Amino acid sequence: MKIGIIGDTHGSLPALRKIVQLMPPVELWLHTGDCAKDANLLHAMTDLPVVAVRGNCDFYDDWALPDEFMELQGCKIWLTHGHKYIERNVQADLGYWARQLNQEIVVFGHTHVPMCQEYGGIVLLNPGSPARPRGGSRPSFAVLTLEAGKAPEVEFIEL
Repeated sequence: MKIGIIGDTHGSLPALRKIVQLMPPVELWLHTGDCAKDANLLHAMTDLPVVAVRGNCDFYDDWALPDEFMELQGCKIWLTHGHKYIERNVQADLGYWARQLNQEIVVFGHTHVPMCQEYGGIVLLNPGSPARPRGGSRPSFAVLTLEAGKAPEVEFIEL
């Protein structure tokens, strides 16, 4: 199963259009928040299901929950923006909460910096931001490939 992951889109229609042009075949999109309503545009542009969470800038997107939990291809995935859980250190803070919540993969946003790192057996995945990258990163999104019984694979795609 291939899953497209975006977040921190901040209402950038040009970024969404570029993502749709560059996206490989995916079955599902996850949106990590900060303009969660962009998930509706992405759905309209791709006709694919999109699961979105509310970020710290989603003042009026109260239809989106702050956290979503799902199991795909035997992997427990926690989708969150992350701002409620990151206090000092992304890896330690999210790793701690993922362990408490019995999750294997944390898909998060908030930092606007692409990242895929294993921390204590938990995969921490941030697609970066296609609209407002930070930390010297380039505009990006990610594709997560899950296959039952195999380690997750992640590809970052720069716009």
